[in-house]
Amino acid sequence: MLKTLLPYLRNYKLAAILCPILMLFEVFGDILMPLLMAHIIDKGISQKDMHTIIYTGVGMILLALFALACGAYASRLAAVASIGAGAEIRNDLFQKIQSFSFANLDRYSIPSLITRLTSDINNIQQIIMMSLRIMVRAPFMMILALAMTLFINPQLAMVFIVAIPLLSISLVYIMSKAHPRFKILQTKIDGLNTSVQENLINIRVVKSFVRTDYEQQKFKASNDDLMNSALHALRLVITLMPIMQLIMFGCIIAILWFGGKMVSVGHMQTGQLISFISYVTQILMSLMILSMVFLMLTRAKASVERVVEVMETEPDIVDPAQAVTSVADGSIEFQDVHFRYASGSGDETLAKVTLRIEAGETIGIIGSTGSAKTTLVQLIPRLYDVTAGAVLVGGVDVRKYAISHLRDAVAMVLQKNTLFSGTVRENLMWGNSNSTEQQIQQACEAAQAWDFINELPEGLDSSLDQGGVNLSGGQRQRLCIARALLKQPKIIILDDSTSAVDMATDAHIRESFNTRLADVTTLIIAQRISSISHADRVIVMDDGKVNGFGTQEQLLENNEIYRDVYESQREGALAG
Repeated sequence: MLKTLLPYLRNYKLAAILCPILMLFEVFGDILMPLLMAHIIDKGISQKDMHTIIYTGVGMILLALFALACGAYASRLAAVASIGAGAEIRNDLFQKIQSFSFANLDRYSIPSLITRLTSDINNIQQIIMMSLRIMVRAPFMMILALAMTLFINPQLAMVFIVAIPLLSISLVYIMSKAHPRFKILQTKIDGLNTSVQENLINIRVVKSFVRTDYEQQKFKASNDDLMNSALHALRLVITLMPIMQLIMFGCIIAILWFGGKMVSVGHMQTGQLISFISYVTQILMSLMILSMVFLMLTRAKASVERVVEVMETEPDIVDPAQAVTSVADGSIEFQDVHFRYASGSGDETLAKVTLRIEAGETIGIIGSTGSAKTTLVQLIPRLYDVTAGAVLVGGVDVRKYAISHLRDAVAMVLQKNTLFSGTVRENLMWGNSNSTEQQIQQACEAAQAWDFINELPEGLDSSLDQGGVNLSGGQRQRLCIARALLKQPKIIILDDSTSAVDMATDAHIRESFNTRLADVTTLIIAQRISSISHADRVIVMDDGKVNGFGTQEQLLENNEIYRDVYESQREGALAG
């Protein structure tokens, strides 16, 4: 665990070094207190020496203030180091997640990654803070206090020979049982986050289907599962406290019994016995605190393992050693492509796909649900890598390109229209952060979005809620198309991206594309034949294979699937 965490303290070396030093000064102050108190009792009070009482009392006050100052500043330094290190771990973890391919992300659930970025790293921050403070204070306090008891009365100190082994055995046993329980607890937090995220993102669907009660029951089940796991894990912690208190009070009773006899026969002074009991209390409290810290270490270990698991996951898709940084044109070629999802059942999602698309062509893609239309186009910008075969863009295997340059040349408008909180302008400039006002307007006009943007209260500077929920589905789709156009790509992929707009707007968008994107390779996944009526050629997908590829006239003549879709939609249009 230390090997993982120490590198993140390099920017906080001063705080990480000064904090333990200040804690040692605080410990020395606390250790001297019982000695000074014994001196007041045995010398000042017993001999009625006011000079000793006053001067020793003032010394105790100054020592207490010094220890307090050291402890307070050490706490501040520990907070700076732990929170700073936690922030750096969180940044590195987020950066690692950003480098993941879709295949990597498929291995982890999104709520699990959120838990690792939040709850798990908070646990790590807490243990760093405790390691700098309590893990220094408690052991030194215990060792020095034990030394002082041996100095005051070695015979009476033998009581600890029985107490310390009992405490150690109890602690080791409980820690060994607690670690797997805390690991399970963190996975239960993943489950709760899944329930919350799914419900809140889809709250409109939940309310429209009147499924609030059902979702509440689902949440209650996840919440109860988390509660039961937490109780199962903490049950061990709860049993530790009574064991420690029993041993602690047993030690005090034994010391009072044997120490009282020593005082009565003159082998020990009253002040010495009182200071001895103070040191016993310090020893036992240090042991108790250490045991709690060790239990927290057990939970932190589970969190560290979860964070390290993500950190050590190698991205499936990385830049090659000699990366190509320029895409010549928008030509696309699939050479005997096969693909299967790593998390799937093992069946191939795509098989034996071989076709060539020339630069500047407009290609329609149709097929039934689950025919792998979206999977096919996701291979072009290398969101996934082929299992076998090759995908070429501009005559070069996509695996030879620098990923950023390849994806800059390919714009995608996905089925799910994703907008971010911020202004309309900020969302559009995701396509090109250097876009001019004129370029933004032209892209919005091409996407048939300019008119409704002008009707917004502040135009391009109007604010969007998270996900663009204050816009209609069709408006969101048009903004996403405009954002893709601002990239000025060589290839643009429209994945059923006009499904939420009316037929007239769809026709205007297609007409605009014909005019403005003459040199851009355009791939349009559509359910409506009318959306791809202007396409140069059409790909017909069926069960992960290319069932047909050609002009619409050729497909009407030779391809049964295309002909059935065409005729069914034509009949539907005539009936309407």
